[in-house]
Amino acid sequence: MSDGLERSLALAQLEKSLNGYYPLSEGTWLEVQDICRVRHLEKHDVLYQMGVVPTTFAVVYKGLFRAFASDVKGHQYNKTFFEEGQWPAAISALLKTEASLVTVEALENSVILEINFADYRRLLESHHDLALMQVHYLERNWLLAKDAREIALVQEDAGQRYQQFLQDFPRLAKRLTQYHIASHLGITPTQLSRIRKNQ
Repeated sequence: MSDGLERSLALAQLEKSLNGYYPLSEGTWLEVQDICRVRHLEKHDVLYQMGVVPTTFAVVYKGLFRAFASDVKGHQYNKTFFEEGQWPAAISALLKTEASLVTVEALENSVILEINFADYRRLLESHHDLALMQVHYLERNWLLAKDAREIALVQEDAGQRYQQFLQDFPRLAKRLTQYHIASHLGITPTQLSRIRKNQ
């Protein structure tokens, strides 16, 4: 596939996604396109590194990513996953201009649209429709989803959390290793194996 065609297809996917949250004017969309660049990552490539101040965020055109935190002993905890149409980022670090507390890593060979955060913030300040789209996106994908996950971690046992994960992310469950699913659920792969055998 040519670079031009790939960029066009990735931008078309992004436009559809953005308009699903709030419709953008043609002028706003043209300016958004100007700050997007296509980037290819191979499996295990790091998009954002824990301890480094990020300057961009991304939209997945093809592929799969995870955002994970590591403790001093090297144990990893998968915070969230990003598949096609989703936006991998170290949001807190971007907003505070601080070092990221998570690493964002490609789990498959991937293609993204990468967006400079400072340029995007300037567009948010000058385009009301883009700002409304951002509000709707954050409400649905960060606030509501985060609340549900935090409640589940406290109130549900591991088996219930696994069943909910399968229900909420059936396609994602088929693409992830047992290790990554277990890490996301806050259990060991051995515990996940037992849960699977008993269901």
